[in-house]
Amino acid sequence: MKPHMQRPFTATPARQRGAVMVLIVIALASILLMGALALDGGHMLLNKTRLQNAVDAAALSGAKTLSQVSGVPTGYLAAVAAARNTLASNAYADGNGELADAVDTPEFVIHVEFSDSVYGPFFNPPVSTEPRYVRVSVPNYRLDWFFWGALQAIGNGVAPDKAVAAIATAGPSPSAAPCKIEPILVCGDPNDDPADNGGDSYWGYGYGDLEVLKSAAGNQPEIGPGNFQLLRLDDAKGANDLRTALAGGIEKCNVVDDEVGTEPGNTVGPVAQGLNTRFGVYNGPGMSATDYPPDWVTEFTDPKMTYNDSTSPPRVEHQGQEVISDGGNLIAGGTELYDLNDWLADSTACATSGTCAGARERRMLNIVIGNCDGVSGGQVDVPVLDFGCFFLLQTVAQSGVEAQVFGQFVKECEGDGVAGPVPSEDVGPNIIQLYKTYFNGGIDDPSHDS
Repeated sequence: MKPHMQRPFTATPARQRGAVMVLIVIALASILLMGALALDGGHMLLNKTRLQNAVDAAALSGAKTLSQVSGVPTGYLAAVAAARNTLASNAYADGNGELADAVDTPEFVIHVEFSDSVYGPFFNPPVSTEPRYVRVSVPNYRLDWFFWGALQAIGNGVAPDKAVAAIATAGPSPSAAPCKIEPILVCGDPNDDPADNGGDSYWGYGYGDLEVLKSAAGNQPEIGPGNFQLLRLDDAKGANDLRTALAGGIEKCNVVDDEVGTEPGNTVGPVAQGLNTRFGVYNGPGMSATDYPPDWVTEFTDPKMTYNDSTSPPRVEHQGQEVISDGGNLIAGGTELYDLNDWLADSTACATSGTCAGARERRMLNIVIGNCDGVSGGQVDVPVLDFGCFFLLQTVAQSGVEAQVFGQFVKECEGDGVAGPVPSEDVGPNIIQLYKTYFNGGIDDPSHDS
């Protein structure tokens, strides 16, 4: 009798077909999930980039506008409007149709906030009387699904929201090497470095100080005989180059500790013709509103201020009365003159109302502050201490003894060149730039969305 032997189990064709079906289903599910991650992930990354670009532009626009309305209690509202309009304009650009559709929905929330520190905290309305930094954020930009619903098959059957966010912070940075500077020099106090005195004064200058930016014939020269505080920049020489430079047509990038060469001679006509374009007055070859538009605001006191060097010390006068500066307000014998504060208010008003014509800050001169100690003579080199901002008070007379240029010192103005590496207090020409966004008031908690 043969022993009974059990035959090994082998799958039947029907059972094999069932196993293959399971593998196919798993493979299809995996492919679908990978397609969801690839297509929807790429879609999210693309829209994150588009949103971040729009938010960056909005923050820069808001900070730029904020600098134009500085000192006005409700000026931040203009910055809010500028930021929102810029974000919307970027959303409506070609190729951004999905973002444009989202901007018009109630779910698309835009936050615009302000602070006097790049590290915050940020609020709207601002708690500071003169905020300097703007933060724009969109916390939840919801996107359409493609295969995102395939994720419902995982976990509890509910797909996570498909959304992206973006945040950006912008504000002023001191220009490390300004290029667009006027060929004028004033002498500074080398022992009054703002980095050492806490910003109380700026190389001997304070806000609103009245200064003679260029002397005239018969005045006691500050640099030495034959010098009238004019400079040679970018190898410019002669009347035509000086006229063009003072109208705003020559750029010469400089850095602190460089030296600048003086341009001897009074050169009355070219100086007046170049600077007066900033008031919409055009005389001399090559001077036109097309190339050199006037400032937003061209008003000044008439009769104009004059310089009296027969007194000791010499002084600036208006109709025989000494002109006194008090916090930027100019007064002569009880008469209030058109000054820096009036110009700031008028510039803010036209910026807020959208009625400005011309170009912003054309009356703000970026000039060299030099160390004149021990410097004297005709054509000499003067060490550069820094760069300062001076408001041009009035048109310049084309008369040798009346060709003085009067200005008021301002700590901060629009600059160019290379932005400084870190935010700082008002220090001369500055550039509006983007900063890394930080939370909780310090540098140790940066946002991953900026």
